[in-house]
Amino acid sequence: MAESPGPWSLHGRVVTPDGVVDGYLVVDGERIVEVVPGGPGAARAAVDAADLGLTEPLTILPGLVDLHCHGGGGAGFPDATEPEVAITVATEHLRHGTTSLVASLVTDAPENLLERVAVLAPLAEAGQLAGIHVEGPFLSPARCGAQEPSLMTSGDVGLVRELVSAANGQITALTAAPEVQGVLGVGGVFEAIVAAGIVPSIGHTDATAEVVDHAVAEARRLLGHGGRSPRPLAAHLFNGMRPLHHRDPGPVAALLAAAGRGDVVVELIADGVHLAPGTVRAVMELVGPDAVALVTDAMAGAGMPDGFYRLGPARVQVTDGLARLARGGAIAGGTAHLLDVVRATVSAGVPLADAVRSAATTPASVLGRPDIGALEAGRRADLVVVDADLRPLRVMRAGTWLT
Repeated sequence: MAESPGPWSLHGRVVTPDGVVDGYLVVDGERIVEVVPGGPGAARAAVDAADLGLTEPLTILPGLVDLHCHGGGGAGFPDATEPEVAITVATEHLRHGTTSLVASLVTDAPENLLERVAVLAPLAEAGQLAGIHVEGPFLSPARCGAQEPSLMTSGDVGLVRELVSAANGQITALTAAPEVQGVLGVGGVFEAIVAAGIVPSIGHTDATAEVVDHAVAEARRLLGHGGRSPRPLAAHLFNGMRPLHHRDPGPVAALLAAAGRGDVVVELIADGVHLAPGTVRAVMELVGPDAVALVTDAMAGAGMPDGFYRLGPARVQVTDGLARLARGGAIAGGTAHLLDVVRATVSAGVPLADAVRSAATTPASVLGRPDIGALEAGRRADLVVVDADLRPLRVMRAGTWLT
C-alpha cells in the first residue's frame, strides 16, 4: 500500500506518549490526524490488516529516532567517503523502524572529519538523515573507549568553525569531555557550538562531579538564549565515563542528578550488552522517560553476520553479536537496531509507553523536531507496526509504507 488519497485509519494498540490506546490511528497524506479510541467502527476508512499482509491485533509505534548511530548494514558513517555508504546505513535502520537517524562520527584526523561531514550534510539537508553527531575529538584519552586516543585533542574552536561550515548547519550535537582544555569557558568549544545551533553533549569523560556540574550549568545558560534544545546531552551514560563510586561520584552521579532536575537528557545504550537490565530500569525510574534518550551506538556490524568491520580508524571484530576492538578488546559500539533496544528495555521492566517515549519523543525534542517522534495529531506519519514480540512488520515514513 502506497500513500493513500484522503484520510485512512489503522486499528490496533496505538502507543502514544501518554500510554497505550486501543483504537485507530487516523492518517491523511503525510500527517497524523488523530488517535480515536474504540473498537471496530470507531473510525472511518479503516485499512484492514489483511490488506497489509498482517493479522490483528496490531501494535503501532511511532517511527523511532536514534540520536547516536555510527553504522549498520556493513557500512559506517565514519567511513562514508561517498553518499551511498551513508544511505546503506540509513536503509538498514529504516527497515527496522528507525525513521529518523542521526549520523554519528568518531574521533579522527581533522581532514577526515571535514570530509565526512561534507559528504553527510546533503543527505541531512534532503531529510535522509536527521542530522550529524560529531563524537570527538575533544575527549579524554583516559576514557577513550573504542576511539583512538592519539587523535584526541584539546578544544579547538577553529576546527569547530570549519566543521560547522563544511556541514552547512547540519550538525545536531557534538560530544566533548568538559575537563579537556578549551571545552568550557569564554571562547571555548561549548560556546562555539551553541552559537552554531549545536547541542553540547558530555561524554568520554574522566571529570569530577564538580566539573560536570559546571559543564551542565554552562550548557544550560548558553542554550537558554535559544537553540534546537534547552537541554544538553550526556553521551551513553555510564559507558566511556569514570565509574560511580560513593566517595568519588564523578560524571555519572552529576548527570543523573541533572537529569532528575530536567537539566540534561541522558543517552542509554540499553541493548543488553552495554548496560545491565537493572541499571536501565533504575535510571528510567529515577529520572523518567522525558530525560532519557535510548540510542544504539550501532556500528557497521548492526544487522550483519559475525566478522570484521571498521569503526573509523579502528578494526572491530563482531562475535556472537558483540562488537569489540580487534586489538585491545574494548566494546566498540553496538550491533542492535533501536527497536531491539526498545524490546530489551521493556524486558528490563520498563513500561512500553515509557520505552517508546525515550526512543522517539524525547530524542525528537533534543533535535528540536515537534513534527516527529509521537503518534499525535499534526505530526508526520512515521510509524512502525510490530508483532507481539516487538519485532517490525511494516514501516511507514511520511505517510508512505516503505516495508
